[in-house]
Amino acid sequence: MLPALSVIGSATKRAAILELAAEADRRGFAGLAVPGTGCLAMCVSLAHVTSTIPFWTSIQPIYLSHAREVAAAAGHIHEISGGRFRLGLGVSHGPMLARMGIEPGKPLADTRQFVEAVRQSARGAEVMPPILLAALRDKMLDLAVEIADGALWANASFSYTPTQVARLGADRSRFSLATMVPTVIDDDLDAARAIHRRTLNTYIALPNYRNYWRAAGFEDEMAAIETALAAGDRDAATAAMSDRWVDDCTISGDPAVVRDRLAGWYDIGVTPIAVMSSTSGGQATAIRQLLDVYS
Repeated sequence: MLPALSVIGSATKRAAILELAAEADRRGFAGLAVPGTGCLAMCVSLAHVTSTIPFWTSIQPIYLSHAREVAAAAGHIHEISGGRFRLGLGVSHGPMLARMGIEPGKPLADTRQFVEAVRQSARGAEVMPPILLAALRDKMLDLAVEIADGALWANASFSYTPTQVARLGADRSRFSLATMVPTVIDDDLDAARAIHRRTLNTYIALPNYRNYWRAAGFEDEMAAIETALAAGDRDAATAAMSDRWVDDCTISGDPAVVRDRLAGWYDIGVTPIAVMSSTSGGQATAIRQLLDVYS
C-alpha cells in the first residue's frame, strides 16, 4: 500500500507542490496531509487540482480561528471536493501560540468545546467532513475515540504505537489512525539522521512531547535532553538524541528500506504520512524522491 504524503504550502512554492500533489493523486497515494499555517487555504486548492485522493488538515489549530469560520471553510472544502476532505484539529504548540500572543487553555476541555461548536455551527444545510484529532498521548486519544472520527500522531514512536492502538479495542472500523513520519531517502544514515535531528529539535523543547517519548521508553534520552535544555545548551540537547530514538520516530534509508518501514506502519494499523526531507534539496525534491520510490 502506498503511504499518505505531507504537502506544505510554502510561500512562492505552492504551485509546484500542488503539481506534485496532483501527481500523487494520479499515482494512487493514500492521502494528502496539510500541516502548517494556512492549511485550510491549501486544502481549497487541493480540492481543485485532485480528483480521487482524500486530504486533510494536519492540523488546523483550534486557537487560531473561530469555530464558526472553521466550520464554514470545512463544509465548503468537503462539498467542492466531493466528500474527500477531513478536518484535522489540534491544540498546536505552546511556543508557537505564545509568539502570536495567544494563551492556550485546557487542551482536553477546549478541544471538546471546539468540536462541539464546529458541529453546532454546521447544523442545517452544511454537510461536515469527518473530524480527526491530533492525539499524541492517551487522554487525547481517548477523547478522539469519544468525539471524533479518527486520530493523528506526529513524530510518533513506532515501537510504542501498538500499545496505544491496543487501547482502541478490536472494533475500530469507523475510526481512522494516521501518523506524520519524518522521512529521508538516503543510504547515508548519518546525513539522514542529521536532518531528522534538526526537524525534531523544535519538538524536544515541548514538555508534552518529552513526556510522550518518556512513556515510549526513552527515559534516558529525555532526562539528558531536559538537563541540557535547563543549562541552555542546545548542542548538548541535540547530542542527547540517540540513534535508537531518532530511528524509532523517523525513517531513513535507501528506497527499499523506506518502503518497508512505511509498510510497517500499515501492519500495526496506522496509515503513515511521509513528511519528506532530503539531503540534496527542499520539499519538492524530497517529494519527487518518494514518487520515484513507488514508480
